[in-house]
Amino acid sequence: MSNQISAPIIVTGAAGFIGFHVARNLLDLGYQVIGIDNMNTYYDVGLKEARLAQLTGRNGFGFHRVDIGDKEAMADIFESIRPTHVAHLAAQPGVRYSLENPHAYVDSNVTGFLNVLEGCRACDVKHLAYASSSSVYGNSPDVPYSTDQNVDNPISLYAATKKSNELMAHAYSHIWNIPVTGLRFFTVYGPWGRPDMAVYLFTKAIRNGDPIKVFNNGDLRRDFTYIDDIANGVVKVLLSPPASDTGDADGKARQRVAPNYRLYNIGNSEPADLMQMIETLESLTGGEAVKEFLPMQPGDVYETFADTSALERDFGFKAHTPLNEGLAAFVAWYDAYHSSRT
Repeated sequence: MSNQISAPIIVTGAAGFIGFHVARNLLDLGYQVIGIDNMNTYYDVGLKEARLAQLTGRNGFGFHRVDIGDKEAMADIFESIRPTHVAHLAAQPGVRYSLENPHAYVDSNVTGFLNVLEGCRACDVKHLAYASSSSVYGNSPDVPYSTDQNVDNPISLYAATKKSNELMAHAYSHIWNIPVTGLRFFTVYGPWGRPDMAVYLFTKAIRNGDPIKVFNNGDLRRDFTYIDDIANGVVKVLLSPPASDTGDADGKARQRVAPNYRLYNIGNSEPADLMQMIETLESLTGGEAVKEFLPMQPGDVYETFADTSALERDFGFKAHTPLNEGLAAFVAWYDAYHSSRT
């Protein structure tokens, strides 16, 4: 595919779950990609290395093993690459881990994001697309969640850092006229997924005959969104910077909002009960989960449900993969990946 972007696109978190898929999609489309990742030990580094091996050696791909919290290293990369487009997908993820290691979240999600913003400012980038999270909605009872809602009441430090990202991005967009788009992801799952997430944890436990922890006694709902839908949406948005004359549906100027700043939900818009997800995994694996029912965990939310009408309106994009199809693809990948490593 021919394209009009001559400089490489920087993808932070390129060895991570979403970053890997976005980098691969961009390479498939013929773009040059420079991946950045610190390959930390939050989860199995071998999985990160296996993802990276899928990218390394491909035409147009380069990689820097760098922590985004390293101010000087990040400045050097931006100065040498001079990117026009940046997909910022690196972060310290996970709600529950933020209770154990809060400093990791500020170091990566706040300081690291500042370094990315500074790099974008220095290089006068044409578009920064960055990852936010449905966690910013906290325990709001107003579903489906809309980006017009107030999100000033996070219930985890992880969510607070993601809300901070949105505020920082808006400030930089306003002050430096940087085109920026934030994407609030909703419960992403699929092949090459993170081992700390429920779909991976439950599949592994069922395969090994181990118990699974079912929080809030199974009374939870999640807007499970398949990774291919997420990656396709990120790429579509990344390659379409906001215009400086952005207006609302009535054509009126958006007061109090930087003209080059946008924020969208990206999710499946079809929440499923946690128990439905477990039952589907049992059917796909042919096993029965040993369930350990537990109370709600601190920082967890009862339900996530994305209103994606704005993304559909502005990009004609909608996630479409049904949960049973996405879980089937994940289980097939899980079995193939783990059998190849034994």
